[in-house]
Amino acid sequence: MGSYDSENGVAPALRYIPLSYSPAESQATALRLILTLFPHWEGPENKVEFVRFTDGITNTLLKIINRKAGLTDAQIDEDAVLMRAYGNGTEILIDRERETTSHALLAARGLAPPLLARFNNGLLYRFIRGKPCGHLDLVTAPIYRGVARRLAQWHAVLPTKGATSAPSQESSIIAHAEAESAKQEDGFEIIQPRRAGPSMWAVLQKWILALPASTPEQRSRRLSLQQELQWVLAQLDDGKGIGEDGLVFSHCDLLCANVIVLPTEDVAQPEDDVTAVNFIDYEYAVPAPAAFDIANHLAEWIGYDCDYNMTPTQSVRRQFLTEYTKSYCENRGLDESSQAEIVDRLVQDVDRFRGIPGLYWGVWSLIQAQISQIDFDYAGYAETRLGEYWAWKREMDGSRKKAGEEIPLREQRWALEA
Repeated sequence: MGSYDSENGVAPALRYIPLSYSPAESQATALRLILTLFPHWEGPENKVEFVRFTDGITNTLLKIINRKAGLTDAQIDEDAVLMRAYGNGTEILIDRERETTSHALLAARGLAPPLLARFNNGLLYRFIRGKPCGHLDLVTAPIYRGVARRLAQWHAVLPTKGATSAPSQESSIIAHAEAESAKQEDGFEIIQPRRAGPSMWAVLQKWILALPASTPEQRSRRLSLQQELQWVLAQLDDGKGIGEDGLVFSHCDLLCANVIVLPTEDVAQPEDDVTAVNFIDYEYAVPAPAAFDIANHLAEWIGYDCDYNMTPTQSVRRQFLTEYTKSYCENRGLDESSQAEIVDRLVQDVDRFRGIPGLYWGVWSLIQAQISQIDFDYAGYAETRLGEYWAWKREMDGSRKKAGEEIPLREQRWALEA
């Protein structure tokens, strides 16, 4: 695979396999894909096996290995391939061209495994050895220090411009919506972020535009969420965060299963208090405020079941951000004397952004509830995550305190100093 031209935003040519993966014929279709990619895996001396990963709630992820006689597990893993097939209708949620380009950018910087090929409904790429985290792993100090360091490296070294080779899917959808809104009189006003082009703000706008609007109730909710996005943009899209014009290249989906703990033998100099990690799954990666990417990861400490007792307290967040800032400054070549100031600023910024992951994934879940065939309660999850956003906003505007109501558990935990 060729190198990535970050200046001109040109991704290297990637092999295309004109085949599809089918969940109904999982092994047969996956086998056709891997033998097209690796014809030398066919024959009696080969033993192709498939390991299904089920931690995700959007895509099908298969690890494909060739368990040839005489190979160690480590040698088998060196040649292993991951096949990720996109979930039903997820093109509504994800710009697949941008995902491929982002993956190529990361691979060129040694921050992602090499891409091998794309096929009609997915990607094939090299396997990263290691163990996916559970949400209980994320709260352990050695792992969250490792996550903080790796995330800071992303934010420090990856460019936010030239990360796509063509106009983004969000841009074209929003442009079309702007033209359509001129014909409507429903109060729907498309947002205009400070910086044009791909961003998490543009992604969220695209998702709101994709919400169903066939009934008065659906249209009302869609309009309400659009008004919330406009309000949030006015509050938070100020360009004051770290990075380029307040944006950094962000993962935007750093849940537990996307954090891989690397084997100690693969780490050059393992440290007792820091666990080396890598990140996988870059389908939502896009420029965003660093505070959003960090707050979004910290929100994932609660797990899929949304156990708000796991929400990190003030002191834990400061420890995370101190480790993050140390790594950020090292990767940016910044003087150590500026670290304390950056930590203080990030503490405030992450606090301001703590409710936005709830809005982001709440809207996402409303769409998934309409399109997904996966056995997961997306509708219930949407209400839970949107509830985080509303609770945050009520703290922001003082309406919860004014009404004399009890502070929600997530907000309680977030405010704790210990």
